[in-house]
Amino acid sequence: MKFFTLILLSSLLIFQTGCMTVSGKAAGFLYTDSRHGEEATSNKRGAKTGKACQKSILGLVATGDASIEMAKENGRIRQISSVDAEVKNYLGLYGTYCTVVRGD
Repeated sequence: MKFFTLILLSSLLIFQTGCMTVSGKAAGFLYTDSRHGEEATSNKRGAKTGKACQKSILGLVATGDASIEMAKENGRIRQISSVDAEVKNYLGLYGTYCTVVRGD
C-alpha cells in the first residue's frame, strides 16, 4: 500500500510541474514570479498600460481572458508599442498569467 501511495503522489507531483508553466521560459516548481517580453513594435513607448489575466487553481480549473485584445481594451490603447507577460505560480496550487500591453 505504501508503494501505491508513493506512486500516486509522485504522479501528482509530475502532473503539477506541467501546470502554469510557460514553454521556453523559466518556471519554478515551488514558486514562480517572472516577467518577460513577448513582442515589440517600432512604435514609440506609450504612456498607457493595459493588463489582462488568467487564473489557474490546482492546475485543474483555469479561467480568464489574457488576450492582447483584452489587455488593449483594458488600457484603452489604440496603438501597441510592446507586449509583455507576467507569470506567478505557487506550488502548482494557484497561478496567474497576465498579458501586459503598453502603447497610446
